[in-house]
Amino acid sequence: MGQVRAPALVATIAAAAALACLGTGCSSTRTGGGDSGPGSGDRAVVGLVTKTNSNPYFVKLRESAKAEADKRGAKLIALAGKFDGDNQGQVDAINNLVAQKVTGILITPSSSGGVLDAIAAARQKGVIVVALDTATDPAGAVDATFATDNKAAGVTQGTYVRAALKGARPKAVLLDGTPGSSVDDLRHKGFLEGFGEPASAIRGTAVTNGDQTKAQTAMENLLQREPGINAVYTINEPAAAGAAQALASKKNVVIGSIDGSCAGVRNVAAGRFAATVMQFPEKMARMGVDAVAGYAKDRSRKPKGFVDTGSQLVTDKPAGTVASKDTAWGLKNCWGQER
Repeated sequence: MGQVRAPALVATIAAAAALACLGTGCSSTRTGGGDSGPGSGDRAVVGLVTKTNSNPYFVKLRESAKAEADKRGAKLIALAGKFDGDNQGQVDAINNLVAQKVTGILITPSSSGGVLDAIAAARQKGVIVVALDTATDPAGAVDATFATDNKAAGVTQGTYVRAALKGARPKAVLLDGTPGSSVDDLRHKGFLEGFGEPASAIRGTAVTNGDQTKAQTAMENLLQREPGINAVYTINEPAAAGAAQALASKKNVVIGSIDGSCAGVRNVAAGRFAATVMQFPEKMARMGVDAVAGYAKDRSRKPKGFVDTGSQLVTDKPAGTVASKDTAWGLKNCWGQER
């Protein structure tokens, strides 16, 4: 082989690096100034791995993490899977961040068990790992978890939906999220507990991956099989929006959801959903960044355990004994769009 000139070699290395990043199926956002490099001194370098870059919930989580990192003088490197359920994309993102010598990684795992080996490898190299929004299985696979109590949120949704039927015989369908996710499992089980009806009251289930288009198609198919549906559990507000579209011509169907985005609260105000259970992703992100920044300055301040970041039912039609706030309150506290 002939000798490669330096400029050509630099270009080749740069192209290879770009291809490596593309291979993770992720994007990157960096914040904070300085040239000291990842992990140097007491300056925190925070890696964030979300399920996707498109879901408004994870967009808000990323924006909040960026704002807090800027406030704390930290650097943020934000990556994501290509789609909700892209476990390999998240594994690649974790490995990418470890190679960049981050102080800590904040992750919303698509699969609660699928990223465990990558997380273990990161922790063995001294990187702290905090789960946001979605717990790992087992929970002790990470140093700490800052998230909604998803089972409690599911119980709230189920209790409300049953009460909102006002004594009508329940004929419910469940629009689930992504199989293998602790969020999906906990919300599903929580809804059934709160709903409090026998299995015969559940007339169908479908996997939607929390996607509006998939949820609409699933709801249309379920409606053909069971036209008498009067109650719908949804894993999140995009799924609820899909269900509402499919049920636009039907009256007296109670749709419950979980998220608390500004778009979701507006759907509740407009009567497309009966209620939503608001989460607080901004709080999760702030707490996560603060935990990594604190650890960077004092290695004895390692975060640990589960911290419930709270939830709140939002509806303009209170039912039963479920404590709720109205949509005026919801629009003051929602996330994801201009208020």
